Amino acid sequence: MSAKDEMRAMLAQLMGTSEADTAPKVRFSDRSVCRPFLLACCPHEILDSTRMDIGKCRKVHDFAAKADYEKANAEKDCDYESDAMYELRAFIRDIDRRIDNAKKDLVETQEELSTDVEVKANMVHDIGEKIGKKLAEAENQGAEGNVEESLKMMEEVEKLKEEKRKAEMDYRNSMPASTYQQQKLRVCEICSAYLGIHDNDRRLADHFGGKLHLGFIKLRDKLAALEKLTEAKAEKRRVEREENRGRTSPERSDRSDRDRERDRDRRNRGGSNRDNDRRDRDQRRRSRSRSRSRNDREERRNSHRSSRDSRRNSRERSRTSETRGSQGRTAATEE
Repeated sequence: MSAKDEMRAMLAQLMGTSEADTAPKVRFSDRSVCRPFLLACCPHEILDSTRMDIGKCRKVHDFAAKADYEKANAEKDCDYESDAMYELRAFIRDIDRRIDNAKKDLVETQEELSTDVEVKANMVHDIGEKIGKKLAEAENQGAEGNVEESLKMMEEVEKLKEEKRKAEMDYRNSMPASTYQQQKLRVCEICSAYLGIHDNDRRLADHFGGKLHLGFIKLRDKLAALEKLTEAKAEKRRVEREENRGRTSPERSDRSDRDRERDRDRRNRGGSNRDNDRRDRDQRRRSRSRSRSRNDREERRNSHRSSRDSRRNSRERSRTSETRGSQGRTAATEE
C-alpha cells in the first residue's frame, strides 16, 4: 500500500463514509463486510506478513465502513459480536488442532526421556519462556519511555537467567552427553511455533515479542472477551423475556378480564345453542318415527283391504261361473 493509500485509509477510518472524498463501496451492515474486521479481530489482518500469513480475507475490509459501524454501535447496539465470535472461534480451534498434531509428531520423532529427565527439561523450557516474555516486555516498556519499569524487568530477567543456568546444569547431569546435545523441542501453546531447549534468550525474546505470538495472544484474548460479552447479552435477553412475561399492567388485567367474560358468554351461548340443536334433533327424530309408524299402519291397512277385495272378487267370480253353469244345464234339459 502506498503512502497515499495509507493516508486515504486513515482519513476514511477517522471520518467515515459521510466525509470520505469518494462514494462508499459498501455499508457496514452488508454481509460482504468482514464482521471480525469491524471488531478489530480478523486473523487475516492481524497475522499479515508473519510466518502464518493466511492471505487476504475473502470479505471486504473497508475502514470507512468500520468508522460508520463504530459510530452506529455507540448509538445503538448492532450485536455483531456473536458473528465475529463464531468466525474467530473456528479459526482458533483449527490452530489448537494444529498444536495437538505437532505435539503428537514430536512424541513420535523425538527420543523418549525418563520421567525425571522430562520434568527437568520442562523446567528449563518454562524458565526460558519466562525470560523471553520478560525481555520482550522490557523492550516494549523502554520503547514507550517507561525506563524505570524496563530496568525493573531487566533485574527480574537476570534472576531468571541464574535460575535457568542451575536448571540446565541439573538437566545436563541427569543424562548422557550425547543425548544432551540433541535439541529437545516443544510446541508453543499460543501460536504453535517450535521452541528448543537450547534456544538463547535473544531468540526466545524475539519469539514472545514477535508479531506472530502477540497476534495470537490478541486473537485469543478477543475471543474470550467476545464469548463473555455474548453470554452476558443472552442472559440479559432471557431476563427481559421473563420480566415481560410476568409483568401484568392494570389495563392488560382489565383487558384479560373482559376477554375471559366474552369467552364465557360465547361458551354459554354455544352451550344453549347446542341444547336447542339437540332438542330439535330429538323432535325431528320423534316426528320421523311417528311418520314411519303411521306409514306402516297405512300400508298394513291397505294390504288387508286389497286382500279382502281380492277374496271378494274371487267369490263373485265363482258365483258367476256357477250361475252360468246351472243356466246352461237347465237349457239343455228343456231341449
